[in-house]
Amino acid sequence: MSEYTIYHNPRCSKSRQTLELLKENGVEPKIVEYLKNPPSASELKKVLKLLGFEPQQLMRKKEAEYKEAGLDNDALSTDEQIKLMVAYPKVIERPVVFSADKAAVGRPPENVLELI
Repeated sequence: MSEYTIYHNPRCSKSRQTLELLKENGVEPKIVEYLKNPPSASELKKVLKLLGFEPQQLMRKKEAEYKEAGLDNDALSTDEQIKLMVAYPKVIERPVVFSADKAAVGRPPENVLELI
């Protein structure tokens, strides 16, 4: 079985539910509190590729930081968006669970069951 990682925010109920669901199914993921330890641009690119997402698809558009960072600017390149996601990790959707070859967003938490 592959090793799983979760970008986790312990204050988020969906993130806590997703982590609990993984554990109930025998998965002990590596927990990354991404607000304290944001992913690097290369890590974020890898996760986006595994999800098959463009950066905007992994953003929390209702967060104040989304507009503050200028992420609502359609002229930003993919690399610029990723750099801003690293600088403003609060805009990254949560939770994200991934392994070496697949990923899912835990909204709803049951989405991650397809990984295991």
